Amino acid sequence: MKPIDVPFTNKTVDFHTGVISDITINPIDNEEDIANTVAVMGGEDWKFWIEDLKEAGVLADGVKTVAYSYIGPELTFPIYRNGTIGRAKDDLEGTVPALNDLLKDINGVSYVSVNKALVTQSSSAIPVVPLYISLLYKVMKEKGIHEGTIEQMQRLFAERLYTADGKVQLDEKGRIRVDDLEMRADVQAEVAALWEKACTENLSEISDIQGYRDEFFNLFGFNFDGIDYNADTNELVNVPSI
Repeated sequence: MKPIDVPFTNKTVDFHTGVISDITINPIDNEEDIANTVAVMGGEDWKFWIEDLKEAGVLADGVKTVAYSYIGPELTFPIYRNGTIGRAKDDLEGTVPALNDLLKDINGVSYVSVNKALVTQSSSAIPVVPLYISLLYKVMKEKGIHEGTIEQMQRLFAERLYTADGKVQLDEKGRIRVDDLEMRADVQAEVAALWEKACTENLSEISDIQGYRDEFFNLFGFNFDGIDYNADTNELVNVPSI
C-alpha cells in the first residue's frame, strides 16, 4: 500500500492511544509493487470465480455479481486511489466488461459497487484512513446519515440492485454508488475543516474516535456492553454430535 510517484506526508492517528502524528510513506520501489497489489486486490480472482461457477453450471439465469470498491476523498488519494491500491481498483472495474460478456448468454451482469468508508481490519492498517473515518463518522452521525455495514448493504440491495422498475442506477463510469452520503459536499467540507484542526488534544472532542475503537474491537468480539471480559471462561466446549 504505497504512493506511486512521490512520498506522501499527512496526519494519522494511533487509534489505540489517540495520538495524532505526521507520517511519511515512501513511493513504490519498482513496477513490481503495482503488479503484486493488482494481483491480490484486482479483478483476476473475481473473474476466476465466475468462470469456474459458470463452467460448473451453478449460476442461475439472470445472475448478478457485485465486487466492492472504494474511492474516498481527495485527502486520501495519494495513498489510496492514486496509489497501488487504486491501480488494483482500476483493474477490478476493468474486469466488468469481460464478466458481462461471459455472462450474457445467461442474462447475467456484473457490477462494481463503490461503498462508504467502514472500520475493517484492512482499513485500520492504512495510514491516514483511521483519522479520516473518525472525523467522518462524527459528521455523519450528527447529520443522521451514518450507515454501518448492514445498513449500507440493505440500501445497496433495496435501492440499487433490485429496484421497482428494474433499473440499476450507475455513475458515468458504470459503477453503483452507495458512497453518495459520505461524498456529499457538505459532509466533505465539514470533514476537511475538522482535519485541519485535528490534534491529539482535541481528538476526542471533534471526532468519533471512541466509536472507531468500539467498531474495531467489535470485529474481534470485544467492547460489547453486557459482557464481563474479566470472567473466567472455558474455551473447551463439548459440542454434541447430531
